[in-house]
Amino acid sequence: TLEAAYERVAKMVNYNPREPLHKQLIRYVNELLHGNLGTSMIYQTVTVNEIVAKALPWTLFVLSISLLISFLIGIQLGTRMAWKRNSILEPIVSIYATITSAVPGFIIAILLLVIFAYNLNWFPYNGAYDIDVTPGFNLPFLLSVFKHAFLPILTYVITSIGGWALAMKGSAVSVLGEDYVNAAYTRGLSDKTIMKNYVRRNALLPLITSLAMNFGFMISGSTLIENIFSYPGMGYYIAQASSQRDYTLMQGLLLITATAVIIANLIADLIYSKLDPRVSIEE
Repeated sequence: TLEAAYERVAKMVNYNPREPLHKQLIRYVNELLHGNLGTSMIYQTVTVNEIVAKALPWTLFVLSISLLISFLIGIQLGTRMAWKRNSILEPIVSIYATITSAVPGFIIAILLLVIFAYNLNWFPYNGAYDIDVTPGFNLPFLLSVFKHAFLPILTYVITSIGGWALAMKGSAVSVLGEDYVNAAYTRGLSDKTIMKNYVRRNALLPLITSLAMNFGFMISGSTLIENIFSYPGMGYYIAQASSQRDYTLMQGLLLITATAVIIANLIADLIYSKLDPRVSIEE
């Protein structure tokens, strides 16, 4: 009958439009408090929790490596730019940062995919590892994982280095005018010691919060890049849920993303208080 078909479709997509909105909200919050994010509409028998458990490690793997590499290179470039004014490095990095900030990340991802995956065939263009390797802590699997993750990581690094370099330069320039730096000069300390222990260490403090916030927001910003490389992370499934109107999956993934931003900011506050003795956390 029509009613039976209606109930079957409602069960398949995990949504009953006849149910009042307040009952839907109560049911959703109740399931959420029990750690249940619901069942995907497009994958049907697969829960959102299972998709998150499968996708989140891949996204964290790529983002943590790319963010660490871009941050370390960026702070080194920024410190050099602030320390050696009017060098050839400053205009080069400034132009590079301007270009990479103006060009969307997915454009760079497409260029890397076309050049290194399709034309040169150096790297695979989809997936997280080869299907002919056995998942586990073994060398073939690890090499395959890094090979598949190389292009997504390179995309994030290319788009992030310039921003970190300029941010570090601005912070380091302000530190160079502080009294304790001038005092270090009068004490006869070497340039290397002043740059490392006085300038770079103190200039890093404002960037710690930005580092944590970038980590949280990069999870949500990975949608287009992971979708281009068909990399099975959070961004890939967010794109799939958006294109196929899987509202249950989309809600769950965005909730995890928002939680990641909050946790990242909390970690930044805790780390900041350890790095800077002047900052204390009230009990």
